[in-house]
Amino acid sequence: MMNTEQKIRKFFDDYTRRFNNNLAAGAAVDAKAVRDSFADYFVESSSNGVQGSRNNLLFGFVIPRGFRHYRRLGATGITLARLQLTRIDDHHYMAQAHWDAAYRRKNGTCSIGFDVVYFLTLHSGSPKIFSYITADEKKVLRAHGIV
Repeated sequence: MMNTEQKIRKFFDDYTRRFNNNLAAGAAVDAKAVRDSFADYFVESSSNGVQGSRNNLLFGFVIPRGFRHYRRLGATGITLARLQLTRIDDHHYMAQAHWDAAYRRKNGTCSIGFDVVYFLTLHSGSPKIFSYITADEKKVLRAHGIV
């Protein structure tokens, strides 16, 4: 039987695997699997501001577009380099993730590290993302010559 932190680490291992499978060239995007990672409603905070979204059919419709966008930019995969978990209470955790993303460029490949802070709920028994915070993705991609 897994304890809560083991469940969350497995959640992120599965999340990474699904992301990479969905990113693979020619792969059909499994939008349902992505949606299953999120709570019924979730909030994003980034350089674009704060936005909330329902985990509904519309969200499922835009997920494949996101993976097509990353493919066009040359993204080939992500690796979870570091994961720090902070227990908030019995049903909530903060997860600070450091990701390494691989990109194919005209002059070779590059790896870009970036951090995302996730807030997870375990009310349903399994971890679900209900909020996340990201840095300025466009700025980082521009600095590495991706966009």
